[in-house]
Amino acid sequence: MGLLERIENKKAVSPQNTVPEAQTFSGKGGASYIDEYSDLKEKIHSDIIELINQDAYSRGKTEGVSEEYILQSIEGLVDDNGSAIPRNERIRLVRDIYNNVVGLGPLEPLLADPEITEIMVNGPYSVYVERKGKLQLSSTVFKDNEHLLNVLSRIVSSVGRRVDEASPMVDARLADGSRINAIIPPLALNGPTITIRKFSKTPFTDTDLIRFGSVSPKMMSFLEACVKGRTNIIVSGGTGSGKTTLLNVLSGYIPDNERIVTIEDAAEIQLRQGHVVTLESRPPNLEHAGQITIRDLVRNALRMRPDRIIVGEVRSGETLDMLQAMNTGHDGSLTTAHANTPRDLISRLETMVLMSGMEIPVKAIREQVSSALNIIVQQARMRDGSRKITNITEVVGMEGDIVTLQDIFYYKSEGLDSSGRLKGAFLSTGIRPGFTEKLAENGVPIKDEWFFN
Repeated sequence: MGLLERIENKKAVSPQNTVPEAQTFSGKGGASYIDEYSDLKEKIHSDIIELINQDAYSRGKTEGVSEEYILQSIEGLVDDNGSAIPRNERIRLVRDIYNNVVGLGPLEPLLADPEITEIMVNGPYSVYVERKGKLQLSSTVFKDNEHLLNVLSRIVSSVGRRVDEASPMVDARLADGSRINAIIPPLALNGPTITIRKFSKTPFTDTDLIRFGSVSPKMMSFLEACVKGRTNIIVSGGTGSGKTTLLNVLSGYIPDNERIVTIEDAAEIQLRQGHVVTLESRPPNLEHAGQITIRDLVRNALRMRPDRIIVGEVRSGETLDMLQAMNTGHDGSLTTAHANTPRDLISRLETMVLMSGMEIPVKAIREQVSSALNIIVQQARMRDGSRKITNITEVVGMEGDIVTLQDIFYYKSEGLDSSGRLKGAFLSTGIRPGFTEKLAENGVPIKDEWFFN
């Protein structure tokens, strides 16, 4: 039985005590949040910390204090100090105090909610969440900046990181793989600011994307053929458009007999193949030394005999190394980048290659891009919160100094329906991509019906 179930099933004890006065927190826009048990929570929290310290001292600090002991101690203190509190409120009190002592405080219920995909803490009294692609202001609050900083310190210390005035920004990964970014005062004027992108315990599949209306079956079949046929694919889109989710799905099509090397800032790609090497970059330490960048890892991966290289995102000089890898025997590699359209992506790739420090003529960069990439998959988060593949675009080659692109599939929007959901259709242009011969050589069949509506 889990901890929360034991909390729910615990029987009440009945001595009578008074309930402390309520405390009001002022939220964003003048909203007020009332926590009538704030003083009691603070008292019991102090008492339980003292109990834990006494227990650790009595054991000679040779053993850790068990969660069971902490939970039972909190339950006893709540029963002793707040028997006048209604039964269901006592259960909530035990849960909140337990979360503050050993968990992540007010963030625990949000992290446990499967409908929430992102958590945004804008100071202690303003916590937003994303549900089904829509942002909502939640009722979750922290007591004050110090409370929020304590929770943040607990998060980052669990992964061997720290956040303070000397190091006021941090990127880290939670134990479940969720990605966290935090920035604190004096850089963040609203108070400590935390952004958590939750990690799906069960990865989405191509069937899920089709069911969500993010892609059509024909488009998904075409992309599957492109991955199995070893074409080089880059997924382009804005923040929160679903690039990593799609990269996960596409990576799942790679045959199990190939050696795959994944490279990310925070490991999010969930591969089920047997032969996978996962690499993760490392930020500099407090002495500003020891940094390992994505570019360093891409270079190292080339010496690891990979069949495929998957880079979570290219955003700087590693773009040049990735393009060269695609051009030198690592066909079928995958990556993502931030851009609003396929044409914008080409411009961004040029800029990122120049960030490598190499003085390369623009035409030479464009030739590298056109020969390395086969497919651009454009993702977008639509105005109704849904994510869709808006373009599947072939990189045809060079015409003079211009990289030539042509759409294979695209999404045509037809406005909103009565419930506020986006209407539209996934259409093919009728153009058969020029790399179909390469797919056939790799034993991947192409169906003409994919390219006709």
